[in-house]
Amino acid sequence: MKLLKSIILCGICMMALALTSCDSWLDVNTDPENPSSASATYENRLAHIEFYTNSGTQFAAWRSTMSMGDWTRNYNGSTYWHMSYWNPQQSAVTTAYQWWFVGAACNIEDMYEKAMADEAWHYAGVARVIYAYGFMLMTDLHGEMPFTEALGEDATPSYDNGKTIYLGCLKALDEGLELLSKSQNPALPALSVGDWWCGGNVQKWIKFGNLLKARWINKLIKKGAGSYLDGKYDTQAILDALAKGPQSNADNAIINHTDDNGTTHDVLGWDEPVDYSPLYSVSGMNSGYMATKMLYDNLTNFGGYGVEDPRADKILPWAYSPNAAEGEYKLKDGWRRTLGVDMVSQASPSLVNGPIRASYSADKKWYVDTDLPERLGDTVYVEATSSSKGYAANRDILYRRSNVLTGAAGEDVLTAAESGTYYTRVSSPTYLGTYAEACLIKAEVLFNSGDKNGAFAAYKEGIKSSMEQMNIKLNLWCNEDAGLKACPSFTPMEQADIDNFLANGIGSAADLTLGHILTQKRIALNFSVEIWNDMRRYDFNPELFFGWGIPALHDVNATALKGIPAGKDFRRWRQCSHEFNYNAANLQEIGHQVPGANMSLAQWNQADDAWTINVWWDSNQE
Repeated sequence: MKLLKSIILCGICMMALALTSCDSWLDVNTDPENPSSASATYENRLAHIEFYTNSGTQFAAWRSTMSMGDWTRNYNGSTYWHMSYWNPQQSAVTTAYQWWFVGAACNIEDMYEKAMADEAWHYAGVARVIYAYGFMLMTDLHGEMPFTEALGEDATPSYDNGKTIYLGCLKALDEGLELLSKSQNPALPALSVGDWWCGGNVQKWIKFGNLLKARWINKLIKKGAGSYLDGKYDTQAILDALAKGPQSNADNAIINHTDDNGTTHDVLGWDEPVDYSPLYSVSGMNSGYMATKMLYDNLTNFGGYGVEDPRADKILPWAYSPNAAEGEYKLKDGWRRTLGVDMVSQASPSLVNGPIRASYSADKKWYVDTDLPERLGDTVYVEATSSSKGYAANRDILYRRSNVLTGAAGEDVLTAAESGTYYTRVSSPTYLGTYAEACLIKAEVLFNSGDKNGAFAAYKEGIKSSMEQMNIKLNLWCNEDAGLKACPSFTPMEQADIDNFLANGIGSAADLTLGHILTQKRIALNFSVEIWNDMRRYDFNPELFFGWGIPALHDVNATALKGIPAGKDFRRWRQCSHEFNYNAANLQEIGHQVPGANMSLAQWNQADDAWTINVWWDSNQE
């Protein structure tokens, strides 16, 4: 895969504008007209590597989240509608792979080697952390993958099994943390020159790395107790890592995206600005994405306590509907909040060609353009589309469903507006690693160790810190555009509402369950591969993931039942077509080490139900 370097280096040398903390990405090459691996410096590679690693991770997070129950799409709404009812699609699995290998991984070894040669320990340490981060994503998604030979000279590298990749990532992470702890010569480029994930803050990188360590060891719960160095579940190592990880929201590793529509664009074919949120690129700017009843219920009546989560207004989309009649939905200041699409029960709209996207016209207002009587009420589902001022040249970041009603004289500037959701707007933050996640991992570990009081304290702190972190961005949005204060999706949460929810809406130490912890964790992370990881670790147990159930449409759809037969679960992604087309022999060979692989086929990974084979950490395989 090293052959890809010549391709990507041609692209990165065209980039002239940086993100956040960087003045330029590659403006100091020896010969900018003839870029080469030798002329690209480690500080200038880093921002590029971070961009593609994060984008690949977020694309994977969005696609996996679509199949884990919190979000769906309008009926027959292409690949991601199908993913949401467990009808896995080959077309969904390529992008994250490409953006990791082509955009990031092919540059990492050169960056690391150059940094080590210069004794630029902080750059070398970050290179090892990101190396581990990206390959851990690949094994989370696909199981087996080229790893030890992946960045070498061979264009068809051999595959490694999941255990080799997993332990290799943990080893690389430990090396990265050791390097980051060393003092770097101040005459060398400071980490801030190239780093826009943590702004050059070395201590924040160390805390982020330790959170990753806790996150990854925690996935080994099916492996039995022992040392994580041997691939076992290591309770003490998790707690030790958390003690060195984020201790408050000030330690969070967050990418604060902007709506600047900068001139630097990606070079892998999408040609989109590098400054806006990846989740806006794949979800927020697109139509038809809707919250499910599972997400809606967990936000509005978590655990049946009857107290609405203050985050509900910020995560659930709203539509401007000043003439809406009273109904099951929430109305506030002329806005109407979405209901959740039932994906599980026999009342699911998906069983009767729904949900259908609502339309808007000046005379009908919000309506559904259909002859199906069952679908006329689908106006209650507000999609999560948003817009932008920089990229889309809109008046604000609200989306208008009618391009005719743009706020001319006599018109309400909010007419036909939709709010989008907190996590997928153009300038929504990317949460790489947060104190909230650290607290909720700690709560899980303490609960499983029998310490319910300690678990509850960590659980409550995790929920609290999630709300407080969201409020930072909500305040920023409203300060940037005072007009957004008219929409309840943007107004910061009131302290009284936060206090009431923490006191009355999350239970107590006495009634705390693992389900409380894991369900609150998915709310705090929302769009994250860790949601799928948690559900696999605990075998999709509906008692642990409140409101979860296999989608009703899956059980009556022949194609879905071929991909994920009845009684099985969505455990992995098949490999992308590039591996089938160009590295098929090595992919087939690794199947001999994969329990459940059908080796009677010419290609085991192309079996209809390959999606149901457990990855290594999700199994009891040694």
